[in-house]
Amino acid sequence: MTDEHLNFSVNTETAGRRLDLVVVAYAPHLSRSRAQALIEDGHIRVNGETVKQRHKLREGDTITVNEPSPIPSEVAAEEIPLTILFEDEHLLVLNKPPGMVVHPGAGNQSGTLVNALLHHCNELSGIGGVERPGIVHRLDKDTSGCLVVAKNDAAHRALSTQFAERETTTKRYLAIARGVPRVPRGKIDAPIVRHPVDRKKMAVAAPGKGRSAQTLYGVISTFQHATGLCALIECRLLTGRTHQIRVHLKHLGHPLAGDAVYGRGGDGFPRQMLHAWKLGFHHPVTGLPVEFCADIPPDFARLPLDFTQYEPV
Repeated sequence: MTDEHLNFSVNTETAGRRLDLVVVAYAPHLSRSRAQALIEDGHIRVNGETVKQRHKLREGDTITVNEPSPIPSEVAAEEIPLTILFEDEHLLVLNKPPGMVVHPGAGNQSGTLVNALLHHCNELSGIGGVERPGIVHRLDKDTSGCLVVAKNDAAHRALSTQFAERETTTKRYLAIARGVPRVPRGKIDAPIVRHPVDRKKMAVAAPGKGRSAQTLYGVISTFQHATGLCALIECRLLTGRTHQIRVHLKHLGHPLAGDAVYGRGGDGFPRQMLHAWKLGFHHPVTGLPVEFCADIPPDFARLPLDFTQYEPV
């Protein structure tokens, strides 16, 4: 796999913005953290010079991105069963079980989705700096449901662009919330920012701060749990911020059941009750719209859920 090169000039609209943010806008296959790492290592330059990620750009500046070839993955392939909803030569869509970590990390070097994918697939996309990770988007460890994986870089770029622009993608989640929202259907429009104290958490930002975050929601049904009244809610993401649904439902006053970070732990639920139910996008090669649905997981199915009055948000 060879190095990737990209050149572009700063126009009036992007002048004055930070380098890392502009790079991500022009190269949506790069995550912000990946772009920052490339800037730090000198692989992204402005007018041929190395600069800091917070460097403010001027109109006419030339940005050069030289993304090095992915380094070989040191993650071991493991024969772990996967529930595959769709697969072809370009991508696969799977139903991730709750409790499975997507990427290996500290304390999670085995048993992850990447370990399983390396055994299942001969090739995966190398975008992101490590050869063959293939991950286009992520789900939290305790979130179940639909996840798409790219098998090659072309598919990864096309899918990443779609997920960044959100014009051809849909993400619908099922959430079990504590209590019942007073307004049964609506839109949560609350920017999200990194928590000022706990850097592992996110929070709703003060006015004029943070990144735009919008979630459509609708109460499907309610039920009485041993620990109190709960609601089955559909959430449709209009943006894709870290922990968006978890933060927005807390902001609404009805945090996810079982969410020990944004709600309260020890409430009788086995995990944060969030399921990536339906995922739609345009196939990166055929261009045809596709949609996938992940079966409701057993811990949801054991609850008295009622879909008879369901209307999509």
